[in-house]
Amino acid sequence: MEVMEVPEPPPPGPGEVIVHPDAVGICGSDFHFFAGELQIFDSSPYPRVQGHELTGIVEQVGPGTSRVGVGDRVSVMPISGCGSCYPCRVGRGNVCDDFSLVGIHTDGGLQEKLRVPESQLFPIAAEPEVAALAEPFSIAVRTINRSRIQEGERVVVLGAGPIGQAVHLLAGDRGASTLLVDRLQSRLELGAASGAEGLLWESRDQVVEACREWAGGEGPPLVVDATGAPDPIRAAVDMVASAGRVVVVGMSGEEVPLRIGTFTEKELDLRGVSCCDPEEFAEAVRFVERHQELLEPLISRSFPLERAPEALAYAMEHPAEVIKVVITSGAAT
Repeated sequence: MEVMEVPEPPPPGPGEVIVHPDAVGICGSDFHFFAGELQIFDSSPYPRVQGHELTGIVEQVGPGTSRVGVGDRVSVMPISGCGSCYPCRVGRGNVCDDFSLVGIHTDGGLQEKLRVPESQLFPIAAEPEVAALAEPFSIAVRTINRSRIQEGERVVVLGAGPIGQAVHLLAGDRGASTLLVDRLQSRLELGAASGAEGLLWESRDQVVEACREWAGGEGPPLVVDATGAPDPIRAAVDMVASAGRVVVVGMSGEEVPLRIGTFTEKELDLRGVSCCDPEEFAEAVRFVERHQELLEPLISRSFPLERAPEALAYAMEHPAEVIKVVITSGAAT
């Protein structure tokens, strides 16, 4: 990663807006993209300006814009669909076969000016660093909605990183109880401060037994995997109650050996989660606006834009200390 001068974008066209990004979060998919591990490209996507978790201030608006104005703080929904493939035709454009993601397919928020369609902007009333959490919380909203969570349910969340923490908070907002499972005690302690119970991962068998006991012996009705790792996913299938649901939001290229009979004997629902739709992004924005003080502890450290390479390296090299690193236009803290 290099810091360099790039040309300013052209003036916004019809329905377009120029945004000055002033807070950009770094997430696990940024790590995978930086390492060349995302297998979604037919040709090299590099060089690319990263940054898809972003908020900023509207600087210019093009003809025909009506939802935002100059000076508004906005959060950017980074994904857009083609509108014609099967997922788009059935209202699931979030898994479009030819989707485009800001910061992955097109240049993202780690620059001073970004031109984006107004349709991908959502006004947000929150401080910049917290407002940048709207995008990861939109993934958690999608997870909660796909999981069909019910008030009073006991939910196991495997992985207490940013998405796991967000799922826990949103589950609590829906009246569910959560047990966070992670290999890092520091992440469990962070979740405990906002009402989660915690379990340190020692082995798959130990976790399966403890989670079943926590849920009352039958197993939890809902298990969310936010790791993408084989052992936790296998544990989720093993521990979940008969007629239960396993929801996988963790990203990886790993393969997981599973006993097929478990699905038929227990009649499980296994669901994956990708990005959100516009309504879910708006729901995430409203949650962030309502709970700013609750979300502030998720911001582990901030760096100014000129130190973006250092910020990425720090986030990748210090998992025990980091939930969310944010790159801002201000000074490092």
